Formats: sequence, C-alpha cells, structure tokens
Amino acid sequence: MKRRYAEIAGWGMYVPPRVMPNDTFVTMGLDTSDEWIFSRTGIERRRVVEADEATSDMATKAAVQAMAVAGLHSGDIDLIVVATCTPDHVMPATASIVQDRLGMLNAGAMDLNAACSGFVYALATSAAQVESGRAKNVLVIGADELSIYLNWQDRSTCVLFGDGAGAVVLRQAKEPGIMGSTMGSDGSGAGLLTIKGASRVRASSNGTPGGSANGHEKATNGAAAAADENYLTMNGPQIFRWATQIMPRAAEQVMASSGLKPEDISLFIPHQANERIMKATAKRLGLPPEKVFSNVREYGNTSAASIPIALCEALSTGRVDVGDYVVLSSFGAGLSWAALALRWSVPIPSHVAPWRPIQRQVASRMAAVRSVLRRGERSVRTRIDKTLGKGED
Repeated sequence: MKRRYAEIAGWGMYVPPRVMPNDTFVTMGLDTSDEWIFSRTGIERRRVVEADEATSDMATKAAVQAMAVAGLHSGDIDLIVVATCTPDHVMPATASIVQDRLGMLNAGAMDLNAACSGFVYALATSAAQVESGRAKNVLVIGADELSIYLNWQDRSTCVLFGDGAGAVVLRQAKEPGIMGSTMGSDGSGAGLLTIKGASRVRASSNGTPGGSANGHEKATNGAAAAADENYLTMNGPQIFRWATQIMPRAAEQVMASSGLKPEDISLFIPHQANERIMKATAKRLGLPPEKVFSNVREYGNTSAASIPIALCEALSTGRVDVGDYVVLSSFGAGLSWAALALRWSVPIPSHVAPWRPIQRQVASRMAAVRSVLRRGERSVRTRIDKTLGKGED
C-alpha cells in the first residue's frame, strides 16, 4: 500500500473590522501608554468583535475563504476541527455550528481546546486523520474572541489580546506536506493562565482542597465560579519565562524529527503573543529576523487564530513558496505547547477566479435554506410528540 501524506491545500482568515489601537486604553483611563504597551509587547493595535459577533461567525468566514482557495465543495469535507477556548456554547461544539452554516452534511465536527496551542494541536491531529486514510479532506480552524473575557481595567492582560480566525484545508497528498509534529502539556502550571468562568472548581483527587501556587484552587462544593472570576487571569512573569524556553524547545524537537536544520528553514511562524518572546525564540534557534514572521503589531495575541492568520499573511505577502520548509511553534494555557514542520507543496494563486464569490454565495444560501428546513422539520416533530404525549415520563 502506498503511504499517504497530508498537505495544506487551502487557507483563509478573518479579523473583525473594529480596530482598537493602544491609545484607546489611555482614553479609557487605564494607567498605561502606547509606548509602554509597544515596548513590552510589540503590539500597536488589535481587532475586537462587536457584541453580536460570535466565534462561529469568525470561524465560518475564515473557512469559506479556505474552501475557495482549495477549490472544494461543502460535500468534500470529511471532518471539521475548530480549535478554540472561547466556544459559542459549552455545548454543542462550535464546529457543529460551522458545519451547519457551511452545509457540510458529510462531515464530522468537533472542538479542540488547547488554548493558544490549539491550532497546531488541531493541525497535527487532522494530519493524522488524513495520513491514516480515515479522512481525505479536513477543515482545520483556529478561532478565538478572548476580548469577551478580559478585565478592561487590568493592563497586564487586556492590552495583549485580540480576536480573529484562521483556517486551512488539509487533503491527501502523494508527497510529504506535513512532515512532523510534537505536542506536550504540563498541567502543574494550569493555574498560571486561566478563565474560570462557568467552570466548577473541585477538590483534588485525594479529597483535600488544593491551594498551591500552581492554581489548584479550593473546592466550592460544585458551585460555579464567582462572577468576578469570569475574566482571564495570567501570571505574566512566569508565562514569559516558560514560553521563552518551551517554544524554541518544541521547534527544535520537530526540526530534529523532520531531519531539518536551522539553515533549511525558509520561514518560522511562532505563536504571536509577544515580540520579545518571538525574538528570544528565534535567537535560540539561530534564525535571522528575515526568517521569522511577525504580525503581532497589528493583531495582538489572537490565541488559536494567531498562527493560521500569520500563515495566511505570510502566503499573501510572498514569504512562502513551493518547496519551502516552514516551522510553526506555539504555547498556551494548560500549560500546553505544540510545533509542526511542513514542506509547502501547493502553488499560491495570484487571484481568485471571478466565479468563486458567486459560487460561495450560492453555497452559503443553500446551506442556510437546508438548515431552516431541518429546523422546521424538528419543530414539527416536537409539536407532534407533544400532541401525542410522547417523550413524557
């Protein structure tokens, strides 16, 4: 049997139109300045969702672009994986909502939460599905809107994050596209970066409440976390020190397993969290600045969307060409980390065929009609069941 490989065949991104520059925080009365934020993070502005824009909205828009570039129809997708830590709901999965909107009737759908590492986790997991033959085409999305969990009076966190989504389509290939990957986690640092809202804090496994600096909090008898704990909290100094160690280490591991040396790498795309972390990582890897992609200045930290957005912009600006070796490396809450090496194998289209937008509009409307019809069918069935007394105890 011939060995199967996975390659990226399509890509797309979406960021909200609302731009929030650093000066906005000064206007809000926060004790900070544009210079203070930029000198410590490299961030000048970020994009923020409006009140009526959900993670699934951004994910769907990025996915539509990726599908158009790949030249695939909704029926071609076998699996949808949405990497997010800000799902629309605890359940159902945001991926299921995207699946419905895109009319992908043949696709399974699931969410994956590895926070900022999520997209690389999802890409590696999806590549395994393609390489094993269990799926031919997989839609992989990274989407987050952490702005809805920020305390806008906490300058240590609110200046760092932005919202957005990025997507790629993986397909079977005859030659290696995805070359290797590594994933890891250290739950002892779970409390260093958290959003406790809507969670239930439990006692430790031996029945005694926690309370360590690592974040194992005291039991609350199953009660949901207090309202003031719905915000994102982070131990910035510890995360910074850990990130500057783990991100280059993960990149080194995946380069070694893929048979690559620093001089082989055409482009390194790190998680866009902080310019200083990215520079420290590149220095350890021995990569010059021109081989490191950064757009944190424009978008801030978009969590799971960070790397796919960066990949899309690298492709659109000519930073990647056929035959190039690209390394992705990420870190996030969990604590989690992941890295992936790939050889770019598909031509980058200079333009989209004029009929593609029309095709997308038709497909989108058909999916919407199909969804309405199915909802109507279920509504009728529910009424019939109530009339006949079915489903009652």
